[in-house]
Amino acid sequence: MAGRRRVSGFSAAGLCLLLVGLVGCGGRSVADPARADVQRVLDRRAAAVLAHDAAAYARTGTGTGTGFGNLSALPLAAWSYRVRDVDRTGDRATADVELRYRVEGYDRGAVATGRTVRLSRDGTGGRWSVDSDRPAEKSGQQPWDQGAVQVLRGTHSLVLGVGQSTGALRRFADLADRAVPAVSDAWDGDWARRVVVVVPRSLEGMAGLLGSPASSYRGIAAVTTGETGGREHAPADRIIVNPDAYGLLGDLGRQVVLTHEATHVATRADTTSATPLWLSEGYADWAGYRDSGRSAAQSAPELAAAVAGGEAPARLPTDEDFGFTADAEALARAYEGGWLACRMIAEQWGEDRLNAFYRSVGAHDERAGAVEDALHDVLGTTPEDFTARWREYLRTRLG
Repeated sequence: MAGRRRVSGFSAAGLCLLLVGLVGCGGRSVADPARADVQRVLDRRAAAVLAHDAAAYARTGTGTGTGFGNLSALPLAAWSYRVRDVDRTGDRATADVELRYRVEGYDRGAVATGRTVRLSRDGTGGRWSVDSDRPAEKSGQQPWDQGAVQVLRGTHSLVLGVGQSTGALRRFADLADRAVPAVSDAWDGDWARRVVVVVPRSLEGMAGLLGSPASSYRGIAAVTTGETGGREHAPADRIIVNPDAYGLLGDLGRQVVLTHEATHVATRADTTSATPLWLSEGYADWAGYRDSGRSAAQSAPELAAAVAGGEAPARLPTDEDFGFTADAEALARAYEGGWLACRMIAEQWGEDRLNAFYRSVGAHDERAGAVEDALHDVLGTTPEDFTARWREYLRTRLG
């Protein structure tokens, strides 16, 4: 026929049709429909979670890993999956998925975490169903990966526990409910004035939530997770407790730790990559100890011993000094040194200036010059003068 060139016995149009399973006309690849199918089954799964519909959840597959009962108690405002990639072999597939969820009444934005979802399809080529849903490589676990999540509400807190008694979770809620007003009294910035506390079964559970070896957190009573970098990047903090270390603390220590961690939540929007750890950790300790009535020497025993031994530090702690793998006594001195620097600012310049100094450092575009500029602009001093004042403060308060 006119206008149609024949190629090896087939028309060009016919050849294009024969190859449609491999490439589209014009050389464009045809996507594997499995990705869209997997997205659809995960969309149904997300809808079931939000609706607390166990039967609908089961129709998307149960398998091993996360069970509906483990997460059914969570008060959720949002829950969604985004399929990033699918590796399919016949009727089996492994999907690289981003899960995003938001706890109702507590999270400004969504928590985002990677998941590896394995699926299978019945022999007749029907719907895909989930066989397992687990944390992706290098992603931490979520509480429901460790067992059924129990939820306890406080006045200013939401406590999520796994393998803990109701009484234990109530005690954490009481501590958090005292911590939040204490932080609000110290920090004059805008924050949500509520916290989410996660209490796993053990140190190993804490490490699993953080995606790190347990040895990294041995002796650490609690940590706070969340994104730094400005208000728009601070959507969902979690205070994660190490119940093994926390249980060794006295009443004051437990309250100080929760207040310290709640301070990180409050200051998160003003904590950026420009903020050194001596300031962020020191300020959190300052808020924690602010109304404790404890003297500097009582709350900084390691640094007090160093000063008494003629080994007062010559400089403020560096970020490296705060590494969890550091020597325990050196780590304690780093925290104590940062706390006393913030305590000195509050005493000699006033608490309002301390808050302004914190925000000024965090507002800087980069780490270089951030502290120096804030010292000049807010406190009217220089790094050299500030360090000299701090060293003298250590000698007079700890000597």
